[in-house]
Amino acid sequence: MNNPTMTREQQGLTIRSAMVADAETLAELSATSFHQAFDGSSKQENVDGYVQAAFNPAQLTMELSDPHSTFMIAELGDQTVGYFKLITGEVPDCVQDCQAIELSRLYVRQEFIAQKIGAALMQRVLEEARAKGHATIFLGVWEHNYRAQAFYQKWGFHRVGEHIFQMGDDPQTDWWMARTL
Repeated sequence: MNNPTMTREQQGLTIRSAMVADAETLAELSATSFHQAFDGSSKQENVDGYVQAAFNPAQLTMELSDPHSTFMIAELGDQTVGYFKLITGEVPDCVQDCQAIELSRLYVRQEFIAQKIGAALMQRVLEEARAKGHATIFLGVWEHNYRAQAFYQKWGFHRVGEHIFQMGDDPQTDWWMARTL
Protein backbone atom coordinates (compact mmCIF):
# COMPACT_ATOMS: atom_id res chain seq x y z
CA MET A 1 0.00 0.00 0.00
CA ASN A 2 1.32 3.47 -0.86
CA ASN A 3 1.85 5.94 1.92
CA PRO A 4 0.31 9.26 0.81
CA THR A 5 2.85 11.26 2.85
CA MET A 6 5.77 9.78 0.91
CA THR A 7 7.11 11.34 -2.26
CA ARG A 8 6.96 9.36 -5.47
CA GLU A 9 10.73 8.83 -5.18
CA GLN A 10 10.46 7.50 -1.62
CA GLN A 11 7.73 5.05 -2.63
CA GLY A 12 10.25 3.24 -4.85
CA LEU A 13 12.86 3.26 -2.09
CA THR A 14 13.96 0.10 -0.34
CA ILE A 15 16.15 0.02 2.76
CA ARG A 16 17.88 -3.26 3.50
CA SER A 17 20.64 -4.64 5.69
CA ALA A 18 24.08 -4.34 4.15
CA MET A 19 26.26 -7.40 3.71
CA VAL A 20 30.01 -7.86 3.30
CA ALA A 21 29.34 -8.22 -0.43
CA ASP A 22 28.26 -4.55 -0.40
CA ALA A 23 31.68 -3.27 0.73
CA GLU A 24 32.78 -2.03 -2.69
CA THR A 25 29.47 -0.25 -3.31
CA LEU A 26 29.62 1.38 0.12
CA ALA A 27 33.25 2.40 -0.44
CA GLU A 28 32.32 4.20 -3.66
CA LEU A 29 29.22 5.84 -2.17
CA SER A 30 31.12 6.90 0.97
CA ALA A 31 34.00 8.41 -0.98
CA THR A 32 31.70 10.29 -3.33
CA SER A 33 29.45 11.58 -0.54
CA PHE A 34 32.37 12.59 1.67
CA HIS A 35 34.05 14.49 -1.16
CA GLN A 36 30.77 16.22 -2.03
CA ALA A 37 30.31 17.33 1.56
CA PHE A 38 33.87 18.11 2.64
CA ASP A 39 36.08 19.06 -0.31
CA GLY A 40 37.37 22.52 0.56
CA SER A 41 36.97 21.99 4.32
CA SER A 42 40.65 21.16 4.71
CA LYS A 43 43.69 20.75 2.48
CA GLN A 44 42.76 18.38 -0.35
CA GLU A 45 45.48 15.92 0.68
CA ASN A 46 43.87 15.71 4.14
CA VAL A 47 40.44 14.95 2.68
CA ASP A 48 41.87 12.50 0.13
CA GLY A 49 43.95 10.73 2.77
CA TYR A 50 40.97 10.33 5.08
CA VAL A 51 38.77 8.98 2.27
CA GLN A 52 41.44 6.50 1.17
CA ALA A 53 41.94 5.22 4.72
CA ALA A 54 38.31 5.19 5.90
CA PHE A 55 36.42 4.21 2.77
CA ASN A 56 38.35 1.49 1.01
CA PRO A 57 36.69 -1.90 0.44
CA ALA A 58 38.97 -3.69 2.93
CA GLN A 59 38.13 -1.23 5.71
CA LEU A 60 34.42 -1.41 4.97
CA THR A 61 34.55 -5.22 4.84
CA MET A 62 36.03 -5.15 8.35
CA GLU A 63 33.35 -2.71 9.56
CA LEU A 64 30.53 -4.73 7.97
CA SER A 65 31.85 -7.81 9.80
CA ASP A 66 31.89 -6.04 13.18
CA PRO A 67 29.07 -7.41 15.38
CA HIS A 68 28.76 -3.96 17.04
CA SER A 69 27.88 -2.30 13.72
CA THR A 70 24.63 -2.15 11.79
CA PHE A 71 24.63 -0.96 8.19
CA MET A 72 21.49 -0.33 6.16
CA ILE A 73 21.51 0.58 2.45
CA ALA A 74 18.92 2.71 0.64
CA GLU A 75 18.24 1.71 -2.95
CA LEU A 76 16.08 3.44 -5.50
CA GLY A 77 15.49 0.97 -8.29
CA ASP A 78 18.89 -0.56 -9.04
CA GLN A 79 20.84 2.41 -7.70
CA THR A 80 22.37 2.68 -4.21
CA VAL A 81 21.48 6.20 -3.05
CA GLY A 82 22.48 6.23 0.62
CA TYR A 83 23.24 4.30 3.77
CA PHE A 84 23.67 4.57 7.50
CA LYS A 85 25.89 2.96 10.08
CA LEU A 86 24.96 2.49 13.73
CA ILE A 87 27.56 1.33 16.21
CA THR A 88 27.53 0.38 19.87
CA GLY A 89 30.51 0.83 22.12
CA GLU A 90 32.25 3.87 23.54
CA VAL A 91 29.94 6.73 24.53
CA PRO A 92 31.36 10.23 25.11
CA ASP A 93 31.04 11.63 28.64
CA CYS A 94 28.74 14.44 27.45
CA VAL A 95 26.06 11.86 26.48
CA GLN A 96 24.16 11.08 29.67
CA ASP A 97 23.21 7.49 28.73
CA CYS A 98 26.18 5.12 28.85
CA GLN A 99 24.16 2.58 26.80
CA ALA A 100 23.51 5.02 23.94
CA ILE A 101 23.99 3.98 20.31
CA GLU A 102 25.97 6.09 17.84
CA LEU A 103 24.80 7.11 14.39
CA SER A 104 28.29 6.96 12.91
CA ARG A 105 27.30 7.72 9.30
CA LEU A 106 24.26 8.81 7.35
CA TYR A 107 25.31 9.42 3.75
CA VAL A 108 23.11 10.24 0.77
CA ARG A 109 24.26 10.90 -2.77
CA GLN A 110 24.01 14.64 -3.29
CA GLU A 111 21.73 14.34 -6.31
CA PHE A 112 19.13 12.53 -4.15
CA ILE A 113 19.10 14.84 -1.13
CA ALA A 114 16.04 16.78 -2.34
CA GLN A 115 14.12 13.51 -2.66
CA LYS A 116 13.98 13.05 1.13
CA ILE A 117 16.16 9.93 1.13
CA GLY A 118 17.89 11.24 4.26
CA ALA A 119 14.53 11.51 6.01
CA ALA A 120 13.63 7.93 5.09
CA LEU A 121 17.01 6.73 6.34
CA MET A 122 16.71 8.72 9.58
CA GLN A 123 13.29 7.21 10.25
CA ARG A 124 14.85 3.76 9.84
CA VAL A 125 17.82 4.76 12.05
CA LEU A 126 15.46 5.61 14.90
CA GLU A 127 13.45 2.41 14.39
CA GLU A 128 16.61 0.27 14.40
CA ALA A 129 18.00 1.99 17.51
CA ARG A 130 14.73 1.44 19.39
CA ALA A 131 14.51 -2.17 18.21
CA LYS A 132 17.99 -2.77 19.63
CA GLY A 133 16.72 -1.53 23.00
CA HIS A 134 18.48 1.85 23.15
CA ALA A 135 16.94 4.89 24.81
CA THR A 136 19.43 7.45 23.44
CA ILE A 137 21.18 8.02 20.13
CA PHE A 138 24.11 10.35 19.48
CA LEU A 139 26.26 11.48 16.55
CA GLY A 140 29.16 13.73 15.65
CA VAL A 141 28.83 16.52 13.07
CA TRP A 142 31.41 19.05 11.88
CA GLU A 143 30.86 22.47 13.44
CA HIS A 144 30.67 24.08 9.97
CA ASN A 145 28.31 21.55 8.39
CA TYR A 146 25.25 23.74 8.88
CA ARG A 147 23.04 21.76 6.53
CA ALA A 148 23.61 18.54 8.46
CA GLN A 149 23.16 20.31 11.80
CA ALA A 150 19.80 21.70 10.67
CA PHE A 151 18.73 18.24 9.48
CA TYR A 152 19.64 16.64 12.81
CA GLN A 153 17.97 19.41 14.81
CA LYS A 154 14.80 18.85 12.79
CA TRP A 155 14.93 15.23 13.98
CA GLY A 156 15.22 16.25 17.65
CA PHE A 157 18.99 16.10 18.13
CA HIS A 158 20.60 18.81 20.23
CA ARG A 159 24.21 19.73 20.90
CA VAL A 160 25.65 18.12 24.04
CA GLY A 161 29.39 18.61 23.58
CA GLU A 162 32.26 18.68 21.14
CA HIS A 163 35.39 16.77 20.24
CA ILE A 164 38.29 16.96 17.81
CA PHE A 165 38.04 15.06 14.52
CA GLN A 166 41.51 14.73 13.06
CA MET A 167 41.50 15.28 9.28
CA GLY A 168 45.12 14.60 8.37
CA ASP A 169 47.10 17.40 9.99
CA ASP A 170 43.95 19.51 10.50
CA PRO A 171 42.22 19.16 13.89
CA GLN A 172 38.55 19.98 13.24
CA THR A 173 35.87 20.54 15.85
CA ASP A 174 32.86 18.24 15.67
CA TRP A 175 29.78 18.67 17.78
CA TRP A 176 28.29 15.77 19.68
CA MET A 177 24.51 15.81 19.25
CA ALA A 178 22.06 13.48 21.00
CA ARG A 179 18.39 12.78 21.46
CA THR A 180 16.25 10.38 23.42
CA LEU A 181 14.33 7.69 21.61
